Amino acid sequence: MNIRVGFGYDVHQLKAGEDFFLGGIKLEHHKGATGHSDADVLIHTICDAILGAANLRDIGFHFPPTDPQYKGIDSKELLLEVMQLVRSKKYELSNIDCTVVLQEPKVNPVIPKMIHVLAECMSIDEDQISIKATTSEKLGFEGREEGVSAYATVLIYQS
Repeated sequence: MNIRVGFGYDVHQLKAGEDFFLGGIKLEHHKGATGHSDADVLIHTICDAILGAANLRDIGFHFPPTDPQYKGIDSKELLLEVMQLVRSKKYELSNIDCTVVLQEPKVNPVIPKMIHVLAECMSIDEDQISIKATTSEKLGFEGREEGVSAYATVLIYQS
């Protein structure tokens, strides 16, 4: 069996009046993430971790921010394509462990919903996804509510 580990990291700026998508769901907050797509930092991080584990480069390579076809795209669509790419190399996902760093809004109450949406999108079991959320104790850009970051580690296997 071939087992591989991937790591992902992403960051997006937060701005007043923007929609805030995280983990495939829309959060109610006075600020939202900005980016070329819907700026879902958690999904982008997961995509990068999966692509890296399969040695398929990164999200920017496959979905360049300069390409108008990805302007405003739902990041779940990008995740679906990433799963097709990794499965075309005969890999399956074992598990994903993620951490989201932001001061506000509190996301712990919606983590189960994010896990459900992501598991459905990737056609995996919910218990294969772990999502944690933390603040930066009001330090740095996350603590000043200027941005949000996320980290993910994935394990994939080829049997």
